Amino acid sequence: MRTQLGYCLLLTVCSASAQNIPNNYPTKPIRMIVASAPGGAPDILGRAVAQKMGESLGQQVVIDNRAGASGLIGAEMAAKSAPDGYTLFLGTTTLYAILPNLKKNLPYDIKRDFASVTQIAGASNVLVINPSIAARSVAELLQLARAKPGALNYASAGRGTPAHLAGEMINVLAGVNMTHVPYKGAGPALVDVIAGQIQLIITSPIAAGAHITSGKVRALATTGASRNPALPDLPTVAETLPGYEITQWWGLSLPAKTPRNIAERIQTVTVQAIQAADVRERILRTGATPVGGTAQAFDAFIAAEQQRLGRVIREAKVTLED
Repeated sequence: MRTQLGYCLLLTVCSASAQNIPNNYPTKPIRMIVASAPGGAPDILGRAVAQKMGESLGQQVVIDNRAGASGLIGAEMAAKSAPDGYTLFLGTTTLYAILPNLKKNLPYDIKRDFASVTQIAGASNVLVINPSIAARSVAELLQLARAKPGALNYASAGRGTPAHLAGEMINVLAGVNMTHVPYKGAGPALVDVIAGQIQLIITSPIAAGAHITSGKVRALATTGASRNPALPDLPTVAETLPGYEITQWWGLSLPAKTPRNIAERIQTVTVQAIQAADVRERILRTGATPVGGTAQAFDAFIAAEQQRLGRVIREAKVTLED
């Protein structure tokens, strides 16, 4: 009798699970929450991938831009969404790896609230200076920084951003003291570097590219472990400062507890989209490098970046306050 009752209960549970994981998924459009404003790198990458995913899934993948509070608004919304496969989250280095090291009471927890899908892309940035600065290389820039501690200012899009940590990583590894000047966005920060009010910035090659070409800023190096394919003639900072590496990267997640077969389908479709020739070309045009890969690989990457960037944050005593 007990065996029969247990069998019936098992059938009931299996039936309920089957109802929660429809074979005809998706039956309606899917929302991709992008934690930034339209026109930025996350938005461009999200739209490129979403369009191709929609073609494979037979349902539109709609971009939902949720900017504000360094992306926390979008992250919290995604974390609290139903785990039914109809909400995706495109997050950034800041949300996945930096803020967890800087804020104790985040409105989300990467491990608890999200299930990784795949890393979409990564990009090394470029260190540019105002042409009035008498430096033609990273080594010469460091000589200036050592000669006048605190006199060189570097701009960023705000506290806790990759550009902020990029400057602090130079301070830590080179033993110098450049002064951080945070702005509300990369655009205004770059404008002040061009105007000579700030000496340098580490920013996107796309943002700085036209200004490098026109001579309004001078590019010294890129920030990845290897040379940026978009700027192959520029050395890396690591060629002067061994161990230096900081990139921007973007990845896709689902709310935790999304049914496994839905998560697996989303992962397969996303990687196929990233690998499609036209999508790869669109990603490369942004100065980023397409990635793709397993959810497990993205999990491991996030964990390694949290640890590595956390070490810089602690050594440089980075905070979100003045």
